Amino acid sequence: MFEIKGINEECGVFGVSDHQDAALISYFGLHSLQHRGQEGAGIAYYQNKTIKSIKGEGLIAEVLQDKELESIDTSYVIGHVKYSNENTKGLVNVQPFTYQFLDESIALAHNGYIGNAPLLKKEIESNGGIFVSQSDSEVLIHLIRMEKGNFIDRLKNALNKLDGSFAFVLMHDNEIYGIRDRHGLRPLSIGILPNGSYILTSETCAFNVLNARFIRDVKPGEIVKISNKELVSWEYAKCSSENICLMEYVYFSRPDSSLSNINVHTARKASGRMLASSNKVAADIVVGVPDSSTSAAIGYAEASNIPYEIGLIKNRYVGRTFIQPTQELREQGVRMKLSAVREIVEGKDIILVDDSIVRGTTCKRIITLLKDAGANKIHARIASPAIKYPCYYGVDITDYKELISNRMNQEELREYISADSLCFLELDDLIKALNDSQKIKDHQTGYCSACFDGNYITSLYEDISDMNKKGEL
Repeated sequence: MFEIKGINEECGVFGVSDHQDAALISYFGLHSLQHRGQEGAGIAYYQNKTIKSIKGEGLIAEVLQDKELESIDTSYVIGHVKYSNENTKGLVNVQPFTYQFLDESIALAHNGYIGNAPLLKKEIESNGGIFVSQSDSEVLIHLIRMEKGNFIDRLKNALNKLDGSFAFVLMHDNEIYGIRDRHGLRPLSIGILPNGSYILTSETCAFNVLNARFIRDVKPGEIVKISNKELVSWEYAKCSSENICLMEYVYFSRPDSSLSNINVHTARKASGRMLASSNKVAADIVVGVPDSSTSAAIGYAEASNIPYEIGLIKNRYVGRTFIQPTQELREQGVRMKLSAVREIVEGKDIILVDDSIVRGTTCKRIITLLKDAGANKIHARIASPAIKYPCYYGVDITDYKELISNRMNQEELREYISADSLCFLELDDLIKALNDSQKIKDHQTGYCSACFDGNYITSLYEDISDMNKKGEL
């Protein structure tokens, strides 16, 4: 399957409590998060003293039909949109997961990856536990059930056994909880609707659609409960810090979202300006790769006084295009998804701004597309550092062999993608661009830069530690 981008986030989560139109609210909220996952979607809701669910493969509009939404009588809903990797495809892995026990009902939606899940699964299975999916998310439910005490105590104890990246939205009977890992790797925000109902969402862009007001982010190592139009919180991890994934700003999040008081569009523009100031080159126009590179391209154009032009058009109505057996048909698939505007690019020297390079094939094809349309020179400018290390926190780049910057130096990569020049934004400059964009200047935000510099926030487990032994990390 050809994708315009070579990197994918895992998913988006959402929750709403105490609203008579909770199902419809969730539909709109999940639709706002659709960019975080297009391969599966679903909701879980509390009705008649039990938790029910509707979920399926595909987009949220395909999974939740109007008649189904109208038939749901509930005030409590959690939801999920999913990106699948090779190990988690199929309906059995689509969330939210729901569990009906004799004494309680639980539903779970998860964004991220639990690093020590394989170790925990072995321990749980040795004690008679049974897993029905390939997802690491199920581990939390088993741990909760194994603990003693009231629900909050069991939840705290279970969470303290997890290591990795996670933002959970969890339903326990008719109470909804939001949870972030102690490292603050994945985002989760709290908002309030006009009627006083609280919502939880992976990104604040959902607030605009729902006319909700941003309250705050869930803190690293925190549990929040939204119930009876009240917000209650607990700290479950004392040693916590915020290290939000830098790729949330570079690529994953929508431009109208804000993470840790930093607007994504503003941050990307700042990174584009920083890129222009550190990598000057003469050109006729600046072109951004749609859509996540547009903001950085505008920033680059402003700082360099080179006009910004729409030289590439993305076709938003193309479905999946599978890799075809011949080169000619493969190139046709590329052209179905992106088109160069010949009248704009022909005869021009172009600054091509992209957010990142992962495998290199997409960038190479885009440059070929522009040159076939008559572009003269292409200067590739990447608004992030070179990705040289795998991500083990919920992003589908877990193999060194996939990362072209791990195999090639900058000059070799420039030659491979057929660019006339190539420059990346330095890590220090990216972080400076983010910090300069922060609304609250005394708020200390940390970042996870592991895919750029190999400095992993958490311990690495099992197959990852095997790579350590081989000297690959």
